[in-house]
This record gives sequence, structure tokens and C-alpha cells, in this order.
Amino acid sequence: METTAVLLSGPKKLGLEKLALTAPGDSDIVINITHSGISTGTEKLFWTGQMPPFPGMGYPLVPGYEAVGEVIEARPDCSLKTGDRVFVPGANCYDGAKGLFGGAARHIVTPADRVSRIDHGMGAEGVLLALAGTARHAMAGLHNETPDLIVGHGVLGRLLARLTVAAGGHPPTVWEVDKARQTGAQGYEVIHPDDDPRHDYGCIYDASGDSSLLNDLITRLAKGGEIVLAGFYAEPLSFAFPPAFMKEARFRISAEWNADDLMATRALIESGILSLDGLITHTAKSTDATNAYEQAFGDPACLKMILDWRHVA
Repeated sequence: METTAVLLSGPKKLGLEKLALTAPGDSDIVINITHSGISTGTEKLFWTGQMPPFPGMGYPLVPGYEAVGEVIEARPDCSLKTGDRVFVPGANCYDGAKGLFGGAARHIVTPADRVSRIDHGMGAEGVLLALAGTARHAMAGLHNETPDLIVGHGVLGRLLARLTVAAGGHPPTVWEVDKARQTGAQGYEVIHPDDDPRHDYGCIYDASGDSSLLNDLITRLAKGGEIVLAGFYAEPLSFAFPPAFMKEARFRISAEWNADDLMATRALIESGILSLDGLITHTAKSTDATNAYEQAFGDPACLKMILDWRHVA
């Protein structure tokens, strides 16, 4: 079995290729991908060659950990059936290419317990389950606080803000330096950091991935406040100790989402409590993947780029 897939053979060397798929095992299903998302965090670091050492990394690589599609092959005893629509968090099913992510392909083979069934009416926006799960993971759990300040009004920042409002929390302030991204708020305020006089935030979530901001964020904390690192950082993180000492600052790193996060956010989306409106701003045919990746990583007006695979056999 072969598939058409996006192949990243090296920094900024990306295109569509035909790749052989591994044969399905007893617990595997075969999925026909309809849409996949382009991550402007981790995938951008692979594309630029700036990704720090990470288990399973390397080239050639099939990117993509945000994909949706339909099951086209499943064993009779599988909980998923042919025709089910599913969210796919990537796959490792390629001969001759690494599948650390692996979702940007027309067909994939993956264990059935790795995917999540979604509503048939959910189209391309289903790819946003990964980022919604990431936002929920950062906010859920023991002693975790909802954000008073969110840094960055990209898709992750917007989802953090929307989840905070949906949870009944006080609407957070959101910082955004790019004027094109300051629009689209739903029940909260977006401002430039230079226009914010506050230095008493109890909980700051950084969704920017900018490692240079840490010292500035520390000065914005209330005493005993917390900074949650919700982005992915290519550069080492460091901060001046005296200001953090004076603030008695706390730091927390939010790791990747898990199955519980996906189930919770899927329920919020399907019930209408969490809206995904306005988060997908660009869609391209998968045959135009090279240009789509460049635009996703270089155009500030592009919040989320989606590849449409439906025209590929």
C-alpha cells in the first residue's frame, strides 16, 4: 500500500512524495485523511531546522499531528467501523520516513486506540482538537489556575481565552503585538503590552513560544504569582533571579495533551460551549503544500492553515 504524503527531507525542503505504508496489524485501522493542519510551533521548528534534540526527530520526516478523516478499513472486532469520522494525532506508518508526527498524508495506518471518533458534521475544524486539547491540558488539573493574562493571540492563545470564559472565569487580558492579530476577541480584551500598566497578575500563560519574554513577564506578576509556559521554546529559557526572588514567582510547564483532554474538549465543542469559529483562516490543496507551509510560517494574518486532501486519490 502506498500513500501521498508531505515529506520534509531537510530544513525548508518540503514537497509531496509517494511513500510505502506499513501493513496494518491486528489492532490497526486504515484512515482516509480529508484535512490536516500545519502547526506554527513544533512543525515550524522542524521546517527551519531549529528544533532542539527531541526523541524520534530527524529527516526525512512526515509532519502533521492534526488531522481528520474517515476509517476505510477496520477489523470486525474493532470499536471503530468503516465510515466513522475520526481525529488523528499523527501516525508512524511509513517505510523510509520518520513518523514522529506523520499526519500529513492521504492515507495512514495507526492503532485504533490512538484516534478519537468525532461528529460526522465536523469538517476541517476537527483538526483543531489538538490545540483545544493543549489549551485544556494547560488549564486542567490539581491546583491549576485560569489565566489572568495570556501572551499571544494566535490559535492557542484564543483557545485559552475562550476556555477561560466558557469556564466562567474572569475574562483574561490578552497581549498581542501584531495589529493584524488583535481582532477576533470573544468576551475578553486584546491589547498591546505597552498599553498595559498592570504588574499584579496572579497567573500568566505564555502562548507565544518567545523565550526572551520571561524577565518581562516576571515583573508583571503579583507576589507569589505563576507563569505557565504553554508554548514550545527553541531557545534555552533563563531569567534574572533577584526579580523572581522578590516576587516569589512560580513556574509551570504545560506538557502535551492526553486522551482525557481530547474527550473533554470534544464534548465542549459538540455542545456549543467552546467555539472554533474564526480560527481557521486559510485552506490550500495538499498539492500546493510547499507554498502552504511557507505562508503558514511567514504570514502573521494566517492563524491556521489547513491542507485539503480530498482531491488526492
